[in-house]
Amino acid sequence: VVFVRDVVSSVAAVAAIGLLLFAVSGIWPPLVAVESGSMEPHMTKGDLVFIVDEERYEPQSAVGDTGVATVETANAADGYRKFGGYGDVIVYEPFGEQRATPIIHRARFHVEEGENWVAQANPEYLGNVDSCAEVPRDMCPAPYDGFVTKGDAVPTYDQVGSQSTIVKKEWIRGKAQVRIPLLGWIRLQFAQLATTFGGVAPTSLGVLRLQLGAVFAGVGTVVARRRGVL
Repeated sequence: VVFVRDVVSSVAAVAAIGLLLFAVSGIWPPLVAVESGSMEPHMTKGDLVFIVDEERYEPQSAVGDTGVATVETANAADGYRKFGGYGDVIVYEPFGEQRATPIIHRARFHVEEGENWVAQANPEYLGNVDSCAEVPRDMCPAPYDGFVTKGDAVPTYDQVGSQSTIVKKEWIRGKAQVRIPLLGWIRLQFAQLATTFGGVAPTSLGVLRLQLGAVFAGVGTVVARRRGVL
């Protein structure tokens, strides 16, 4: 009876943490792991990042009804900063592909359908591109409204380096709020194990669920140990 009671209380504690995270973030899962150094030095590989729905905690410098502030609007308005730079860091689905590994990069500026965004871009981040016609995948003029993005440690815009087309609002999974160094290695190890044993690595969303489950399981184990069960 004591064992069952302790297990139930541990599960309840884990569930309470999950509900709290969901209540604060408005999305599920609310945790992502950084898989590369493209956002260094502000985010590094293996960091765990807490994200929220893009329309929550909307800054004054957000673009229209997107809930996302860009480097451009934050500079021009209230100087809103996140992770060592102006504007929001967003998690988005490259090319709108839900099964693709999400990218976590900074929203540089917003473009409207039909706009020659290369003309207003920072030439420093255009690489060898000199005109709208030279942008790959027919992304210029902009085929629709969306964001031009870039990793802080990457020399060119994602849309020049073919990491994604212009990012639609609907492709955004959330915006980064808090970084926890190194805790994201749990998620990365799940993906590595899946690949090592000859299986197909789980989809990004699925792996994030595994990661969150592992974190919660750890919390549950601590609770159980404190109660003398383990």
